Amino acid sequence: MTLDKKAAQQGDRVKVHYRGRLEDGFEFDTSVGRDPLVFVIGESEVIPGFEEAAIGMAAGEMKTVSIVPESGYGPYNDELLVEMPREYVPQDIVPEVGMMLRIVDQNGQEIPVRVTDIHDDAITLDANHPLAGKTLVFDIELLEIL
Repeated sequence: MTLDKKAAQQGDRVKVHYRGRLEDGFEFDTSVGRDPLVFVIGESEVIPGFEEAAIGMAAGEMKTVSIVPESGYGPYNDELLVEMPREYVPQDIVPEVGMMLRIVDQNGQEIPVRVTDIHDDAITLDANHPLAGKTLVFDIELLEIL
């Protein structure tokens, strides 16, 4: 007699190992070699496509999924590119392309931005998530339903 393994569903707390990469194979994150990722399906603790991929998996199961931007970090939004006059950059900061900074919006919220271009009189800041607009490929291993 065999027992069917329970499949993960909405509301379940799950423990997974994963490798995340872009379509070109560049690995942007992994839990391998670290503690597994623990999250509750349906609580928006991870991107929607990752949650959806975990639904129906049983402990010990592995799968590879491609997650489109709309189920990942969203599409790239050109409106989140802003030019900031150099005079607004604090004197102690020497901007470099790729540098991450935090700016404060009109509501007092901190927003992480990446410097994408530097001009004599301004710098260009990108408030998109670095993975926005990209299809993500995840290898997921469901270790346990807690």
